[in-house]
Amino acid sequence: MKTSFRQLRLSRRHAQRGVAAVEFALVAMILFSLLLGIMEFGRLMFTWNSAVEATRRGARLAVVCDMNVAAIKTSMQKFVPITNVNDIVVSYAPSGCSGAANCQSVTVSISPNAPAFHYSFPFISTSWQIPEFSTTLTRESLATGTGADANPDCSP
Repeated sequence: MKTSFRQLRLSRRHAQRGVAAVEFALVAMILFSLLLGIMEFGRLMFTWNSAVEATRRGARLAVVCDMNVAAIKTSMQKFVPITNVNDIVVSYAPSGCSGAANCQSVTVSISPNAPAFHYSFPFISTSWQIPEFSTTLTRESLATGTGADANPDCSP
């Protein structure tokens, strides 16, 4: 029995049925994994940038304003959602100086035990430990002031 070219072409097409769906599934897995990885990396960088900004703000409040350590920690928690305020360390130099006004500099840091970055992938349950972030600034001769002389940076 002699098969025509048309019949041969139809049988090949029938044999190739569903190949496009399988190829799409393989490519889509790689594409979506890459897309989710890029989004998670962006979240990680946002978290690290927030921690840096929080330490910078805490040090700025400590050197410019007459704020106590608790108010500085509360202000920093607005940037980085740290559940334990003991992970935030505010230290004045030289050590043992009496009051923030008599100190030369201040160092504000977030300890490396602080918030861990957790992936939001459904099947991956690992986390990255955020490194220690710290900012050191020298004491400035600015004051909180009142009325028109109030420093807007000193609002917690």
